[in-house]
Amino acid sequence: MTLNRRKVLASSLAMGLAASGVQAQTQAWPAKPIRLIVPYPPGGSSDIIARAISQPLSEALKQTVIVENKPGANGNLGADFVAKSAPDGYTLLLCDTGALAISPSVYTRLQFDPSKDLRGVTMLAYSPHLLVVHPSVPANNLKELVALSQKTQLNFAVTAMGSAPHLAGVAVERASNAKWQYIPYKGGSQAITDTVGGQTQVLMNGMLATLPFVQNGQLKILGVSKATRMPLIGNVPTLQEQGITGFESGTWQGILVAKNTPADVVTRLNTELIKVIRSPEIRARLSGQGAEVATMSPTEQDNFFNQERKRWAAVVAAAGIKLD
Repeated sequence: MTLNRRKVLASSLAMGLAASGVQAQTQAWPAKPIRLIVPYPPGGSSDIIARAISQPLSEALKQTVIVENKPGANGNLGADFVAKSAPDGYTLLLCDTGALAISPSVYTRLQFDPSKDLRGVTMLAYSPHLLVVHPSVPANNLKELVALSQKTQLNFAVTAMGSAPHLAGVAVERASNAKWQYIPYKGGSQAITDTVGGQTQVLMNGMLATLPFVQNGQLKILGVSKATRMPLIGNVPTLQEQGITGFESGTWQGILVAKNTPADVVTRLNTELIKVIRSPEIRARLSGQGAEVATMSPTEQDNFFNQERKRWAAVVAAAGIKLD
């Protein structure tokens, strides 16, 4: 083979490799299945929403969306997993305020920084916390519950120490002079199960996961942690109406990805997720269970969680809560 022919072949090979590289880089996203990480056990609010949107999102993106539960450390393990994943849009996090807005103040050794390692895609839904008790508890409103707590020990089930429901319980306890013993669980579904069974007596948890147990009589509702009453349970007074001035808490679910995920991928995800969550079928399904659809731009979502971190940091500092 002559020298010139070798040069031509080498040049052709290099051009071919370059072309295939460009094709790989510009291949339309998504080109493979997408993992939707829920950092909590099955049955909680985040899990309910993830399973509601996974199939319609699969259809919109023309790729399979696989829901994976990665519970542990109040959502921090799953959030850390996504934060450290490849920033390519194939690993999504469906998470609430716990790991994103509360953990930075509660945990002394957090393995990731939500504000630096994750970026928002869109908020999906909000459901207020319900204050509920086991039906055997002789209290029908917050005032009666507070009086009872000062006479007898009440066990307060929390999805995890340092979680949003835990801090909501702390805020109510401090504002009302109630007294209860916090019993930590590994997720909302377990906390609900033990309160239904009577092992714990009091619970604050997201309406989406808790309302079915109120509707079937397994739990008794005393209040809702929203500024205004929820139409679905319009006869239930808010905690503000019952003396907890300016108090509002709840479960916000949003989608996030690793920080350096390409902007065009984030934009596509934002567009498709908003279409899915706002669809009449999904909206009706969630509102019928006590969740309000609440969408945001990526920047709006990042700003929201930054504000929530400041708000909950004050509650954590006042309560003196610190975990390793």
